[in-house]
Amino acid sequence: MAELLVIRHGQASFGAENYDVLSDLGRAQARAAGEWLRSMDWAPDRVVTGTLNRQIDTATEMGFAPPPDTHAGLNEYDFADLLDARFKGDIPDLVKGDRKVHFRTLRETVFAWQRDEIENPYETWAQFTARVEAARAFAVDTDAKRVLVVSSGGVIGQMVSESLRAPAQHMMNLNLQIKNAAMTRFMFSGSLFSLNEFNATPHYATPAGAKLMSYS
Repeated sequence: MAELLVIRHGQASFGAENYDVLSDLGRAQARAAGEWLRSMDWAPDRVVTGTLNRQIDTATEMGFAPPPDTHAGLNEYDFADLLDARFKGDIPDLVKGDRKVHFRTLRETVFAWQRDEIENPYETWAQFTARVEAARAFAVDTDAKRVLVVSSGGVIGQMVSESLRAPAQHMMNLNLQIKNAAMTRFMFSGSLFSLNEFNATPHYATPAGAKLMSYS
């Protein structure tokens, strides 16, 4: 059996004009994840990321040698676009600026998206799930025994949910739990693909490491 280790990117820049930039904390999180894996004598034979800067930069900060392949199917869903479609371009100020309201609205919006209740989204729920599956298939189409993937919370939640054959809503319940730079591990061989570990953060399991933990 081979391993697919999927890492969520480090903390990005919530509230900034350009969200797709790792914060200083996000870079530290990525370095901590890479250092812990090396301490366990774990190094990837293949690295795959999405095409977002925060994903590519997380892989770089982790410090592994194999140059990364990229697959756009690993990119996060565009919540800003979904919000714009849901609220017809008039997004409430609290949704933009208040973290608690933001994430409650995120959950409600994704559930509506899954039910096809949002008119003219940039991509449908079916298109999102299809591209995530295509990215997963790309990552495991290899002779490598250890594959490192850097992606985002929604994609990881969908991979886990699909591997468990869970209802669509379960994706979002998982998505909101996933910590920055957390590790989710799958085992694969041929057509076999199964969840081994979800949302693990052993690199935060010290007093110093605990200060690195974040969810967004």
